[in-house]
Amino acid sequence: MAELGSGYAAIENEEQLWNEVSNVVATRCAAHAHEAIDDALRTWLSLAACCRTELALSEDDVAACSQYLLQGSLFIANPEYVRTQIIYSLLQDDETAHLYPIASFLLLDGRANEATFRKMIEESCFHRLIELINGRKEDDPPLHRLLLELIYEMSRIQKLRIQDLIHVDDGFINYLFELTEILSDDVNDPCHYPIIRVLLVLNEQYMVASATAVADPTPLPAPLTNRVVKCLGLYGTHYKTFGENLILLLNRETETSMQLLILKLLYLLFTTKATYEYFYTNDLHVLLDVIIRNLLDLPNELTSLRHTYLRVLFPLLAHTPLSQPPHYKKKEIQKVMRLLAGTGNTHFEAADETTLRLVDRVAKVKWLLEDANSSGGIARRSLGISLSPTDTASNISVVDVAEVTEKPGVQTRSRKAEGEAGLGISDTEMKTTETKQTPPTLNRPKKIPPEVPKHRYGNPCVPTVQYVNGNGNGNGSPPKKIPPKAPPPRRKGRFKTVTSTSEETDPVS
Repeated sequence: MAELGSGYAAIENEEQLWNEVSNVVATRCAAHAHEAIDDALRTWLSLAACCRTELALSEDDVAACSQYLLQGSLFIANPEYVRTQIIYSLLQDDETAHLYPIASFLLLDGRANEATFRKMIEESCFHRLIELINGRKEDDPPLHRLLLELIYEMSRIQKLRIQDLIHVDDGFINYLFELTEILSDDVNDPCHYPIIRVLLVLNEQYMVASATAVADPTPLPAPLTNRVVKCLGLYGTHYKTFGENLILLLNRETETSMQLLILKLLYLLFTTKATYEYFYTNDLHVLLDVIIRNLLDLPNELTSLRHTYLRVLFPLLAHTPLSQPPHYKKKEIQKVMRLLAGTGNTHFEAADETTLRLVDRVAKVKWLLEDANSSGGIARRSLGISLSPTDTASNISVVDVAEVTEKPGVQTRSRKAEGEAGLGISDTEMKTTETKQTPPTLNRPKKIPPEVPKHRYGNPCVPTVQYVNGNGNGNGSPPKKIPPKAPPPRRKGRFKTVTSTSEETDPVS
């Protein structure tokens, strides 16, 4: 099925479209009848493309066409062959109308069956997706977003090959960063979430490749450069919005795998000298607040995620502008380190050896050191041993951070949420309680005014007259004088009448 044609009857309305799709996906073909399967797939692809080109249906309708195929007899009877043919179509087809249903099908199929994404990597689909994404956002924004989701899902399932990562150049990474600086035209995605996720998963692939190269004695033909960190090191001042959105996503993210992806990039940024000052100081304050909150909120069982937060916290405090005075939340950090070391709090279980070592390392940041009772000394006493300076120094490599992984979709548990659930408190009740809290009223006795002194410096005080009535203002000053009212006007009309009357009554002489 190298080329997919468009041999189907003209579709006039939406009802006819769904009837045709249902009939095509219900086609029953024998396993060896490859030509019949190819013909059915060509018809399905043309019908799925018709959703956007002729009927102007939504993206969800195209996804529904893909779901019809996944649940139809055509795919169920021949899953491997259908999957392979659609992967080959992705590699060879350049028509935008066909690429959208192809990518939609592979995304849905891969999420249900990870073997699809692994097969795509084996068939060199990674390089093909980079070609389709690079510089083509304006051609079809919905298709561009769908391809970003597809390359992200494919890249986080399995380690990419070195020959795949070589195809990622500086131009492609710069293009993605430039997109994050442009105002999003999607009200549901103001932070360019699909683009940020692709950059995060590429950074993780670079970290895994570097960690593997350290353990593998076979040298690479050329050193592999982490182009995500390189780009931020060279042009970070132009891509500040990416950093702001990164902290915003960490603050809101509940999926463990996404938190780890963000923390891995933060670790490299805080341990690479060129990116020590990439973030604004106010953003670093927000990040520190988020890390402190999450460290206190993580259940005791999530040790790997807690270790990763602590590994990021040390370079954050030691290398970034937070190391300069005025030091932000110094007391709070020291208190959290004491709690994580298991001192003076029954809500935290005894810390493991790695946690104590990482806590001790954070507590040894210069501006956090106070006295021998610091959390670092407490951690050493809790271990029951005395660690040498070399043991507590910077022996945490990128390998430790890169190896921490979690299955996609797993949500991070919350100590606060579990406590509220145990008490039977719902989110609505919590919000109602928070909004309706009123300060208690205190029954304080009325204060009695002091007595007026009778003498002042040996002289008797003469009380002043208080004018409180009339126009008085009650402060002892007399009322203002009101000028007298003007007299009423003289009545001249009456006298004129009397005069005229007298003239009429006089006799004529």
